[in-house]
Amino acid sequence: MTGPVVSVAHAAVAYDERPVLRDVSLTLTAGDVVAVLGANGSGKSTLIRAVLGLVPLAAGEVTLFGTPRRRFRQWWRIGYVPQRIGAGSGVPATVAEVVASGRLARRGVLRPPGRADRTAVAEALRAVGLADRAGDPVATLSGGQQQRTLIARALAGQPELLVLDEPTAGVDAASQDAFAEALRGFVSGGGTVLLVAHELGPLATLISRAVVVHEGKIAHDGAVPEPAGHHAAPGHDHVHPHAPEESVGMWGG
Repeated sequence: MTGPVVSVAHAAVAYDERPVLRDVSLTLTAGDVVAVLGANGSGKSTLIRAVLGLVPLAAGEVTLFGTPRRRFRQWWRIGYVPQRIGAGSGVPATVAEVVASGRLARRGVLRPPGRADRTAVAEALRAVGLADRAGDPVATLSGGQQQRTLIARALAGQPELLVLDEPTAGVDAASQDAFAEALRGFVSGGGTVLLVAHELGPLATLISRAVVVHEGKIAHDGAVPEPAGHHAAPGHDHVHPHAPEESVGMWGG
């Protein structure tokens, strides 16, 4: 494939006529690992939701793999992990069943799972360190393990682009480390990553570029900036509540 994986040109988003993103442009090429950083309410989650078409653009255009997003249909090429909502929220399913649902976009709903599907699910579970929990009900997992299940679900689809919204926020250190290792494997295989983060933690060494969103505009696009203020303090963890417009109550596409 040639050309950018993601291209955002002069994008604007408004909620109830209140501007949230203003004239945002961003490009990802194959192999990029881009972190979108910014304060709560800055618009960083809105940016990736606009990329995926989960919120409408008021202006501008998004292109995915060279195709305008409004015409893009190859959604199996993209894996999406929304903000932490819990993989077991009312779903009486096992870990393996949730992860296997990540294969649906690739194989289609009507075709039964085959060997390739089972192999992809097993590999995704190993990647996030949950192979030994495959048969357990998701509801019995910790919050961090449920988040790892959602990441495995995205990986099982074998996407070319992973889009993640604060994947390590509020989860335990072991799950953060497991996620960083899974992401490292995805990137080493040629994958492209766009993730929103409040802070990077164990992901910092993987990030090739940082985009800082401030008041709906891109204030920085380049090297990862040094942490400042209380975020630089040892042991600081992200447990801050998200702004209402930044929350996502869906599994994603």
